[in-house]
Amino acid sequence: LQTSYESAQLFVTFYRLFSCETISSLKEKALKLGWTENDFLSFLTFVACFYGNSGNYKSFGDSKIVPDIEKEKLRALLKVSAAAQNYSNFLKHYDMIEERVFSLNEKTVTIGLPDKGVSGFFSSNVNKEDTDIIADYFKKKRLEEWNTRLLKNIKDGETVYTIRLASIDHELSNEKFSGATILIERCDYGPILLHTVHWLKKALPFVANENQEKMISMFIKHFESGDINEHKEGSRYWIKDIEPVVEFYIGFIENYRDPVGTRASFEGFVAVVNKSTSKKFQKLVKKAEDILTRLPWEKEYEKDVFLKPDFTALDVISFASDIIPQGINIPNYDAIRQDEGFKNVTLSNVMAAIPAQKINFLTEEDEALFVKHYKDSFEVQVGLHELLGHGSGKLFQRNVDGTFNFDKNVKDMITGQKVTSWYEPGETWSSKFGDLSNPYEECRADGVGYYLSTYPDILKIFGFEGEMAEIIKYVNWMLELRSGLLALEFYSAETKKWRQAHCYGRFVLLNVCIEAGKGLVTIDEVKGDDGEPDLLFKLDKTKIDSVGKPAIGQFLRKLQAYKSTGDYGNGSKFFMNIGNVSNRALKWRDIVIKRRQPRKIFVQSNTLLDDNGFVSLKCYPASFEGVIQSFVDRYSSEEIEALEKVWLRDFPLFNH
Repeated sequence: LQTSYESAQLFVTFYRLFSCETISSLKEKALKLGWTENDFLSFLTFVACFYGNSGNYKSFGDSKIVPDIEKEKLRALLKVSAAAQNYSNFLKHYDMIEERVFSLNEKTVTIGLPDKGVSGFFSSNVNKEDTDIIADYFKKKRLEEWNTRLLKNIKDGETVYTIRLASIDHELSNEKFSGATILIERCDYGPILLHTVHWLKKALPFVANENQEKMISMFIKHFESGDINEHKEGSRYWIKDIEPVVEFYIGFIENYRDPVGTRASFEGFVAVVNKSTSKKFQKLVKKAEDILTRLPWEKEYEKDVFLKPDFTALDVISFASDIIPQGINIPNYDAIRQDEGFKNVTLSNVMAAIPAQKINFLTEEDEALFVKHYKDSFEVQVGLHELLGHGSGKLFQRNVDGTFNFDKNVKDMITGQKVTSWYEPGETWSSKFGDLSNPYEECRADGVGYYLSTYPDILKIFGFEGEMAEIIKYVNWMLELRSGLLALEFYSAETKKWRQAHCYGRFVLLNVCIEAGKGLVTIDEVKGDDGEPDLLFKLDKTKIDSVGKPAIGQFLRKLQAYKSTGDYGNGSKFFMNIGNVSNRALKWRDIVIKRRQPRKIFVQSNTLLDDNGFVSLKCYPASFEGVIQSFVDRYSSEEIEALEKVWLRDFPLFNH
C-alpha cells in the first residue's frame, strides 16, 4: 500500500495463487499453456523479488521490478489457476492492475512524487507545492508526519487536503490553512491494524517485565488512535527494556521511501539475542563516552550527556519490512534520541547470509581478504556506524519557551563566528533537510565508522589486535570505499538523481578519499578476463592513517557543523558538491551496471504454534520457491482480505 497502488493487489493475487495449489501444479499448467521452463523460472524470480521488496519497486534503489514474461502468458495461467475457481473477483481485481504491473513509461519506472513517479504516500494528483504547504502546516502545528498519507481534492474550486492518520478509530476534523481546507482523517489502514492489535493483545500475557507490558500497551493505543505521541511513549518504555532475550519493535519507522523524506514505512520485527556477539557491543557502549571525545568536532556539538543505550546483536526470527537491514539505531524521534536515549541492534544472521560469488573490481589478493574477513570487518563498521555514528552529535534547538538547548556564544565550526542558525520549535532533522536528510545522515554515520576503525584500542574491543587489527581496518576501508563505487548503479544519469540514500552517502565518502589524493584510492579502467571493460579498485593501506583519516575527519567536522545548526542552505551545497557525479564516474557507472550481480533475498523462517501451545520453527530452502512458501505460510486469508479491503477503498485515489 505504501509502495505503489498495484502492489497491494499483486500481493493478494500471489497469496491466493500459491495458497490454492502447489508450485509444481502451477508449473504443470504453465507448461501445458506453452510456457518454457525459463518462462516459469522468470515468473518465480519476479514473485520472490516482489516479496523480498514488499512491492514491485526495489527497496534498495526504488526502480521498478517487472515480470520477464509476456503479459498474455501470465493472464492465461491466472485464468486456469485454482485461485480463479475459488475467488470470484480474482481475475477482475487483477485486471485493475495488469497494465501498471507491466508498464515502463516515464512516470512508472521509479518511486517519486506522483507528477514524476510512483508513491503510495500520496494521491495521484499531489505535487511538490502541495507537500510544501502540508510540511508548513505540520511545522506550525508542531506535528510530525510519520504515520500519515496525503490526499488532494478540488471541491467547488477550493483545494481540500486530507491528512490520513494510520489508525483503527474513525474521526474527522477540519480547518483552514494557506487558502485551503485541511481535513484530518483517522482511519487509514484500519482493517489491517485491527489484525495487528489483535496479535499485540495476544502477546501481552507473555511479557517478561513491566516495561514490555507498558510498551505493547502504548503501541496498541497508538494503532487504535493514530496519535504519534502514544508511539513515542511506547518507544520510551522500549529503550528502558535493557537486554531482553526476545527483542521486538513495531510502527511507522523509516522514511527512506517517502520522496519528501518525512513519512515512514510500516515495519515490525521479532528477534532473539545473540549473546556472544552482544558482549562485544556492550563493551563498546561502556567505552563510548571516551570514544566520542575523539570525533573531529568541538565538544559543544556533542550531546550534553551520552545516554548509554542497549546494544545487542540479534538473530532475526521475523522482519516485516520492505528491506531487512543489517543494523538499526532507533527510535527515530529526534527529541527522544537526543534527550532520553535509543537502542542499537545488529542483525547477525542477516550479516552472515552472504552468498558465494565473485567480488568485482578487486585484485585476487584483496578479494581473498574480502571473503575471509568480510563478516568481522563489517561487524566493526556496523557497530561504530550505529552506536557512535547515528548515536552522536547534537541538534541546536530553540525551545518552545524561547530558551535554547545550547550556549548562544558557541562558535560556528565553519565560520568561527557565533552560531546564527538552529532548529525552531516544530522543526526536525527530517523536516529541515527533507529528502537529503537520509543520505546525509547515513554518510555521516558511515564516516564515523571509517574514522574510529583506525584506533587500535577500539578494534581491540571487537577482539582484534596487532596484525589482525591492521587487516580488519584495511578490509573495512576497502569494502566500504568499494561500495561507494558499486553505489553508482543507483544513480540515474537521466534525471541526475540518486535512488538510494546509503548509496549516495557511500559515493560521497569515496569522492572525499579520491580528492584527498596522494594515491590513497585509485580506480583504473582495465580489460577484464572476458575482454570487456572492467575496473580495478585499489586502496593504499599505508595511507589510511596519514591521508584517509584526516580527510574523513575534516569532512565529518563540516557535516556535523551544518547538521547541528540546521543550516540546510550551506549543508546541502557542501554535500551535493562533493557528491557530484563526474564524466569519469559516469564511465565507471556503465561498467558497474554491466558487471552488477543480483541482490540477495533473505529467506525468512516462520514460527508455528500448535494446539498444545508448543512453538516450532519452520525453515525454508534458499530458493525462489522457499521465499514464496515462506510468505504464503505467514498470513491468514482473513488478513489478506483486510489488505484487499483497504486497497479497494484507495484505488480511485492512488490510480495514477
